[in-house]
Amino acid sequence: MRTTYDSDKRKLLSSISHGSIFLSGLVLSVGIPIAILFASDDPVVKDNAKEAINFHFNVWLYGIILIPLSFITFGLAGGIWWLVHWGLTTWAIVHCLNHSEQPFSYPFIFRLL
Repeated sequence: MRTTYDSDKRKLLSSISHGSIFLSGLVLSVGIPIAILFASDDPVVKDNAKEAINFHFNVWLYGIILIPLSFITFGLAGGIWWLVHWGLTTWAIVHCLNHSEQPFSYPFIFRLL
């Protein structure tokens, strides 16, 4: 039996999951994709929420590594990472809006989930 899911709802929830990284300065921002993971029954939304959670962990890990390097490189290391993680997030949101039938997968990240 094939189940159909609302495409607009899928786009919205997937985009919110990935967009929550824009609030990554707040540790609570990871709660948004966690809540979506448990609240949704759509497998694509669940996969996007898991990927967003993994990306949160990676942003925090790389931030811990790059903040001390930013002092040595006069902010260059942190600035580049800031651009990369915002760029990847923007790419994920655009992907979710244009290709809602498949989950987005961030390149070069560690996946815990």
